[in-house]
Amino acid sequence: MQPLPSSDQKESAVQKMFTSIARYYDLNNTLLSLGLHHQWKKNAVRLAGLCPGDKVADIGAGTGDLSVLAARQVGESGLVVPIDLNEAMLRVGQRRLDCATRGNAERLPIKDQSVQVVLTGFCLRNVSDIDRALEEIFRILTPNGRMVCLEFSRPTDRLFRKLYDFYSFTLLPKIGTWVSSDRTGVYHYLPASIRNFPHQELFSEKLYQTGFKDVSYLNQMGGIVAIHVGNKP
Repeated sequence: MQPLPSSDQKESAVQKMFTSIARYYDLNNTLLSLGLHHQWKKNAVRLAGLCPGDKVADIGAGTGDLSVLAARQVGESGLVVPIDLNEAMLRVGQRRLDCATRGNAERLPIKDQSVQVVLTGFCLRNVSDIDRALEEIFRILTPNGRMVCLEFSRPTDRLFRKLYDFYSFTLLPKIGTWVSSDRTGVYHYLPASIRNFPHQELFSEKLYQTGFKDVSYLNQMGGIVAIHVGNKP
């Protein structure tokens, strides 16, 4: 397994990797998930319980899939602000992200208590300080606001977990690298980042420690992916 960058090098290393694959990001997501990522994102937005007029921040918006889905729910009276640190990813999605903002998940360019919902999809495992990012999300949410985090997690069945590890560490890097012609090692980094991200129960505990209440998660595909939900008191 490829070692992850140290915390002080992670931001620059991750940005370099995602810049290199930005043009192929959507295609590879579809190929490597067999198209299932579309349904996972729809499920995440459904669990957000969005209402017309809501203000939403999409943290780590990438090319904007979650933002587009959220915008349909909040309507013209609402607002969705896509935020991502990677300029190349934002450029790819710029036709869909009219109000996209470049920003760091650990230092969000949003005022305190200004959004009802925060969405984040496949982002938090890439930040240098997960706890800091969660504190920032908590800060910008209004009271009774909700955070929904879609992230890779740990399959619950041991046999399935072994099969998934084989796919992640053997097949995924080969397919991803072939499609994108990447030379930065991003498709070796990705499975390592998944392995090192807190599993369902540990991440739920982090949410409670941040101050969220009524924390829950919904596994997708046997725990390959989990949708975490936390509410701000």
